[in-house]
Amino acid sequence: MLPETILAHYTDAMKIQPVLKNGLVGALGAMLASYAGAQCVEVQGDPTEGGLIWAKVPPGSSVQLDDQDLDVLPNRYVVAAFHRDAPASSLLRIGDDCEYRLSVAQREYRIQRVEGVPQQTVTPPKEQLERIRRERELVAAAKAQLVERPDWLMQIDGAFVWPVQGRISGVYGSQRVYNGTPGSPHYGVDIAVPKGTPIYAPAAGLVTLAEPDLFYSGGTVILDHGYGLSSSFLHMSEVSARVGDELQPGDLIGAVGATGRATGPHLDWRMSWRDRRVDPQRLVPPMPVLTKTSTAQ
Repeated sequence: MLPETILAHYTDAMKIQPVLKNGLVGALGAMLASYAGAQCVEVQGDPTEGGLIWAKVPPGSSVQLDDQDLDVLPNRYVVAAFHRDAPASSLLRIGDDCEYRLSVAQREYRIQRVEGVPQQTVTPPKEQLERIRRERELVAAAKAQLVERPDWLMQIDGAFVWPVQGRISGVYGSQRVYNGTPGSPHYGVDIAVPKGTPIYAPAAGLVTLAEPDLFYSGGTVILDHGYGLSSSFLHMSEVSARVGDELQPGDLIGAVGATGRATGPHLDWRMSWRDRRVDPQRLVPPMPVLTKTSTAQ
């Protein structure tokens, strides 16, 4: 079953209001009664900016989130996510007779100033603009692939693990000001560890991009977990995985570095569901507290 283990991480964050079209409102987590021959379902997960939700739907159901069609897995689960700046309310439709009005928890994000970044990566020279455009198209194409591997998504079962362990130096949603110039919001979690630290797959997936030197993100790998959910690993000093590799949790991806727009060695781990950015920290247990001895091993 997909949801049970992950659900434990999100109990405090859940704000779900299941609604039937005839006006009945159920309690959080309740299984709604059937209406006009269709059965409403239990929506679970993390209806928060950067969070994931999921539900098991009746056979043959069509499902939409805010008019966006969702893929129904063979085990009848659907998975969806909310972006960093998602509206406070979202509508999930299951078939013709069931709707859930979701209250999406809003988050506050911190502003971080970063000095010493190479100025050409803050304001790239004109001769680099075409390269940047090509690389963005390359990344978009890698994320646009629909990898239909429900066994991977079901295998996850809340068991995402940290790709590296170390000090968290940057968090999802924060906005960075590079050398005084406001940048785009940060969509990943940064883990500061020494250059060369091995990076391991946090869950099963297919490698859809493996590039050693992108302009902004340097050594970059994208690992598709299936049905639009993917992880990206940035600023790597070594890229070991290759496009087409099918990885299992704990398989080697590469090594931590400081390539691209980075001021020091760290891993920038990002996640996306379709075009929505997901907060990786909401899918893993708290970072283990590392001692000097464990860090050296």
